[in-house]
Amino acid sequence: MTDAHSAAGAGAQPGAERTFRIATLPGDGIGNEVVPAAIDVLDVLGELHGIRFDWRIQEWGCEYFLRTGRMMPEDALSQIADDDAIFLGAVGAPGVPDHESLWGMLIPIRREFDQYVNLRPARLLPGVPTPLAGVGPGDLDMAVIRENVEGEYSRIGGRLYAGTPSELVVQESVFTRRGVERVMNYAFELASRRRGNVTSATKSNGIVYTMPFWDEIFAERTAAHPGTATQQYHIDALAALFVLDPGRFDVVVASNLFGDILTDLGAAVAGSIGIAPSANINPEREHPSMFEPVHGSAPDIAGKGIANPLGQIWSGAMMLDHLGEDTASQHLMRAVEEVLVGGVKTRDLGGTASTAEVAAAIIDRLRASAP
Repeated sequence: MTDAHSAAGAGAQPGAERTFRIATLPGDGIGNEVVPAAIDVLDVLGELHGIRFDWRIQEWGCEYFLRTGRMMPEDALSQIADDDAIFLGAVGAPGVPDHESLWGMLIPIRREFDQYVNLRPARLLPGVPTPLAGVGPGDLDMAVIRENVEGEYSRIGGRLYAGTPSELVVQESVFTRRGVERVMNYAFELASRRRGNVTSATKSNGIVYTMPFWDEIFAERTAAHPGTATQQYHIDALAALFVLDPGRFDVVVASNLFGDILTDLGAAVAGSIGIAPSANINPEREHPSMFEPVHGSAPDIAGKGIANPLGQIWSGAMMLDHLGEDTASQHLMRAVEEVLVGGVKTRDLGGTASTAEVAAAIIDRLRASAP
């Protein structure tokens, strides 16, 4: 990684220009619309804060797959291993099976770069309508920590006697003490910087080996953090409480599958999956971390210029935090909130603005509020 990354992470001086090399993967569908919009916003923000981004665009994804039979080149990971971060748009397209697109690009990046923390904030922003009655900004502000490299999403298993009445399918879940402990430790550390509360998602009443193991380690981590309040809920009850009482949650830690489901639900109650960001983090910084919106490639609206760019832009703010540029990140999020309050919104939020119009409005706010 570049010297600028190390300097920024250690607290770079605002007056010195910092350069970050970003592996940029627009991917498929609306990724090719929201990534350029976010780049426009981040470049202006960078000018205002002495930051320069070297966007290293890689045209990997489903179109590449249809040409080559691979989602990305064989040496793709070595090409981006020394970059400061990865900025991903979306993966998936009609005509390419989902397991090909996911396991051909997204999951190899997460696993080879040991991005074992998937961090997805669910926060109701001012000016964003929520389907929940009686809930306003400040009533919904949680961070879901999803274990990102093992758990239920493994490639261990197989099929026997395919196409016969005796067909058998086995899919194994993989939980390791190292994997569970480290993601829970991250959740407790994050809670210490927020409201000091960690909730664990489990299903130990029905899943008799992996989930009791998860619960045991959560109890151990709770004992090691006596200043943190903790709870655990079965995943079905927890999903209901996300809707009925989201204000009770601060940091939620979950396995790969449970976290995947909860974060889409969190995005929905926070107003729209189109605004939801995420970070795939290697906390030790031995490898680059990856930042991407929660939404998919949305082929039904691709090319229409109406995709919400806020998930990508908010993911950019999370990337800035990771790179040590917290002042710029906060400036960006204030501008986003002011634009939303001002009524510039895409259709998923009840507005009429295009992707480009939302990005332009944020750029105007950034310039108007320049430090």
